[in-house]
Amino acid sequence: MSSDAELIGRSLRGDTDAFVEVISRHETALGNYLARRVGRQAAEDVLGDVWVAAYESRANYDRSYPEARPWLYGVALNRLRRYWRSAPAEEPASDLTGVASDWDPWPAVDARVDTQAQLSRALARLKPEEREVLGLVAWEDLTVAEAGRVLDIPAGTARRLLHQARKALREAPEVVALLQVPTT
Repeated sequence: MSSDAELIGRSLRGDTDAFVEVISRHETALGNYLARRVGRQAAEDVLGDVWVAAYESRANYDRSYPEARPWLYGVALNRLRRYWRSAPAEEPASDLTGVASDWDPWPAVDARVDTQAQLSRALARLKPEEREVLGLVAWEDLTVAEAGRVLDIPAGTARRLLHQARKALREAPEVVALLQVPTT
């Protein structure tokens, strides 16, 4: 089986099917990454932009790296940033004053949703670069060095950011509260 670097090299020499193979290898992982960031609907559009940008910039790919996944995450992150800059401001919540005062819209909310909200608050307090490294390592299963490549930072800096993120999360009041075992 050819490496991504070999496939990209072949695509540069005119083999259009070679780049399609790179896409098929990584489209699920990149699609999931984007969906976690912008939702499934928008992710489909952004993913299309990622493939166009990757194809157009494939000559810049450093073929000393056999796997293109970190490079593709970098392309995806750049497309996400462009998407976020161009997205219109969110609509304000509609007026809820007409809703009956005894109506409870949240009867199905359970402890998992609360846990997710607490974890989200803790993650939101991280510096953006710490959150990016943590997400790439924890959710996208990249190595710290690969996360550094995605973010165009040295591996040592990525390691430091990951350490800082983990430390901040361990010390976050929301996480501490989640990890405490109730005494009976």
